[in-house]
Amino acid sequence: MSSKAVRLAARAVIVHEKRLLLVNAWANGRSTLLCAPGGGVEVGASLTENLAREVEEETGLTVKVGAPCLVNEFHDPSSGFHQVEIFFRCSVQGSPVIPQTWQDPERIVDRHVWARETEASGLHIKPDSLVGVAFARTPQISYDPLERIVM
Repeated sequence: MSSKAVRLAARAVIVHEKRLLLVNAWANGRSTLLCAPGGGVEVGASLTENLAREVEEETGLTVKVGAPCLVNEFHDPSSGFHQVEIFFRCSVQGSPVIPQTWQDPERIVDRHVWARETEASGLHIKPDSLVGVAFARTPQISYDPLERIVM
């Protein structure tokens, strides 16, 4: 059993004009995997404060953070890495346009995709339940059980 601490992250489910915002999950084109914007939480700030900061860093967008809608967790058995992510429904405040020159200070996110529900099936997206949760006709909170990390 690993003694590493579980990492906590917050992620934004942003649907604007029937399109879901996705960002690359790995830096430098290492993978085609897309995910919701967000990231690890910092001590001393709430989940919603952390999420608004992460979205702004990764996209330049200002969001209003709403209710939680999904809890997801994944791990890498070889390294012992384990992350629990709490997804919140968010709405864009102001323009939804992400400038092509926008740069993530951590240099991880360099791709932004606004995908319609019908387009999402052709994309490599994690967690598996994200698209269903984002476009659910009746919003509710979901749980996506532990899965292995993927590239």
